[in-house]
Amino acid sequence: MQNDFYYEVKTPDNYDENKKYPLLIAFHGIGHHEEFAWINFGGVTDEFIVVGVRGNLEYKNGYAYYLLEDFGKPDMDTFDDCMKKMPEFVTGIIEEYPVDKDHVYLGGFSQGAILSNTLAMLMGDTINGIVSMNGYVPEFLEERYGTENVEHLDIFLSVGKEDEIFPPEIGRKNEAYFKGKGADVTYTTYDTAHQIGERNKEDIARWLLDKV
Repeated sequence: MQNDFYYEVKTPDNYDENKKYPLLIAFHGIGHHEEFAWINFGGVTDEFIVVGVRGNLEYKNGYAYYLLEDFGKPDMDTFDDCMKKMPEFVTGIIEEYPVDKDHVYLGGFSQGAILSNTLAMLMGDTINGIVSMNGYVPEFLEERYGTENVEHLDIFLSVGKEDEIFPPEIGRKNEAYFKGKGADVTYTTYDTAHQIGERNKEDIARWLLDKV
């Protein structure tokens, strides 16, 4: 598969290409890298094909999928470019591996959560669920790109109670937005700042494994 994004894949033990597996594609926060997938979603690698995707733009000591004018304000040229490339990348991963197409999930933190939220709205029933941690839903999605029906979507939303970048009121706004679209939403807050704690990781793994 030819694409614009470096990625790494972990498959379950006793991986069998003749079987179908649930898929999780993981997106890191800005300034980080694909190791995010194993650090935060290690609890599901026995059951899922897990793909860690590196942003294609260098940013400080890591990478980004798009650049920022300010926190919560994407640079629209790079955001648009990501939205042109990433849906095709996701579709290519689904086609390249033995994926159960009824169990395709996206997961991310901060910028990766924003990306997961956006792709779910743009890709419709290609995506079955998302894990969205400490991010938000861009207000410009519907006007700028158009969006798909997400009544089928299962969503795990979480935020840190002490998160100063995307505080709990943004999490509640995300919850209301997706519920208003008919999605099935689990919203949880944790005693953390802008980070992912161990309880959050455990709850993510339990939620994902319950889906399959």
